Amino acid sequence: MRTPRHWTLGAKLALVATPFLVLAIVCIGVLVWMSLQLEGGAASVNEAGRLRMQAYRLVLSAGTGDAAALPHQVAEFERSLALLRDGAPERPLFVPWEHTVKLRFAAVEQDWLRFRDHFASPLSPAALLALGPDATRFVADIDAFVAAIESHLSRWTSLMHLLQVSLMALAVLGAALLLFARHLFVLEPVSLLKRGLQRIQGGDFGARVEPHTTDEFGALATGFNSMAEQLQSMYRSLESRVSEKTAQLEEKHQRLESLYEVTNLVNQATTLDALAAGFTTSVARIAHADGVALRWSDQGNSRYVMLASYGLPQPMLDVEHCLMAGDCHCGSPTAPPGARVIPIRALQPARLAHCAEAGFETLVSVPVRLHERLMGEIDLFFHAQVDMPAAERSLLEALAVQLGGAMDNLRLNALGLEAAVSRERGLLGSELHDSIAQSLAFLKIQVQLMRDALASGNRQQVDHVLAEIDLGVRESYGDVRELLLHFRTRANAEDIEPALQTTLRKFEQQTGLKTTFQMDGQGMPVAPDTQVQVLHIVQEALSNVRKHARAGQVWLDVQQRPQWRLEVRDDGIGMDSQARPPDETHVGLRIMAERAAQLGAQLEVLSTPGRGTSVVLTLPSTPRAALPGEPPRSLRAA
Repeated sequence: MRTPRHWTLGAKLALVATPFLVLAIVCIGVLVWMSLQLEGGAASVNEAGRLRMQAYRLVLSAGTGDAAALPHQVAEFERSLALLRDGAPERPLFVPWEHTVKLRFAAVEQDWLRFRDHFASPLSPAALLALGPDATRFVADIDAFVAAIESHLSRWTSLMHLLQVSLMALAVLGAALLLFARHLFVLEPVSLLKRGLQRIQGGDFGARVEPHTTDEFGALATGFNSMAEQLQSMYRSLESRVSEKTAQLEEKHQRLESLYEVTNLVNQATTLDALAAGFTTSVARIAHADGVALRWSDQGNSRYVMLASYGLPQPMLDVEHCLMAGDCHCGSPTAPPGARVIPIRALQPARLAHCAEAGFETLVSVPVRLHERLMGEIDLFFHAQVDMPAAERSLLEALAVQLGGAMDNLRLNALGLEAAVSRERGLLGSELHDSIAQSLAFLKIQVQLMRDALASGNRQQVDHVLAEIDLGVRESYGDVRELLLHFRTRANAEDIEPALQTTLRKFEQQTGLKTTFQMDGQGMPVAPDTQVQVLHIVQEALSNVRKHARAGQVWLDVQQRPQWRLEVRDDGIGMDSQARPPDETHVGLRIMAERAAQLGAQLEVLSTPGRGTSVVLTLPSTPRAALPGEPPRSLRAA
């Protein structure tokens, strides 16, 4: 089968314009050629007119007896005849050699041969009389030759004018045909496409454009029809798609609301009972279940204890308060992960007797897992047979994950609180042991010495021991007050300066000593757990000043850059720090050294007898990272 030829828009326009272009080029070429011929003919007319002038000059020279000029004039006349005969394209000069012109030129040449004989020898008076009529006849032949050329040029000029008029008519006709072709091949298809688009914009998706041509506009019409068909098809199915998408969005919205509700419950619940009760109620409403049971498993997954329930009859709760693994389908640690739909009356009714007696038809079991460990399960009971879709199963599994995380957070919070209490007790015990316990041990020894002195009746020894006991009691009382002040002083989460000022102010109130505080530089804030340890070191240094320094004034200088450096110095009696290591004779210095070691800081004690003591604490540039398993510094015992 022969394939029809497809003409493009450019080919059609070229086919319409090419004949006119060819005709115009031919006409222009003919006009150029005719103008050259007319120009050459006009030059030949001028040259033929010179023949008349040259003939008269010959007659004049002969009549005046100028014989010397005659040969030159004869030669010039013959050159003019040769130029007319042969032509001169470079000028240009062409004689239109039609029949009449040829005859006239031949007559001129013949008359020239006869006329030239008059000048071959000197003329007699009789010959001079006959020369005039011969010259008249010869000039008449030249005029006839010129008239023939002019007549031919006149016809060519008329023909050239006719051709010019025809060329103008051809241009007008070509322009009209091009305009018509533009309208037929361009404007009309564009107009059809425009009307089709307007109908589509107006909502008429049944609009079509008939592809009358096979060019680009035909392809556009075919594409337009395909687009309109697709739009019509999409519009027809748009309502169903919108309904479907709306249902999906509504489902996702409900799912997000459910997740938000459970998340809010998880964040607000502070006890396990409140969390379990609120969760079962929310899940029953979300899943439209008739009953819900939340069971929790022990470490070995051998027993399942019911934490909370919703909508279950009391006899069923009494029997299934604690299930052994394997006794029922809903208490199975070997069950596959994910939600399971269990038809109660179809699967081993003996193992689901209580559910069947309560009137339930379907059980949905959702395991609660955390870090790949089975922690319990959520059981949903339905009076009708249900087949839970994948989306609802996914939602229930997500809620189970949230429940597992929430219960684990409650457990971790309880453990953290217990650990914090234990650390605080350890801290309090350490403080009592390192301060008051030492004083009480000293008082115990002094009491024994008092008994010995009383038994021996040594009055002087009794007074001495009594003074020591009084001093010990005063120190113990000061230690108790100092501990109470220390535990009431709290660090600031952003700046340690207020806590340091409060510590100095309480020290002034307790001891009556004058204190001076100075802080220089701007540095990075100290972490809250580090602030606690720093405050304890500063307080211990001040306690040592109170107990041993006998000072009149205390200074606390803090430098923040390039790293934190705190110095507690006094103007007391000092000590010989080189004679014996401080931690062997002073319990407070040992406590400060232990705290500094926990921070990774450097502690220096600079003292000279009679010139006071300086305790310098230099914190590291970057905080020391906690060791694996090590509790936060704020919870570690000092």
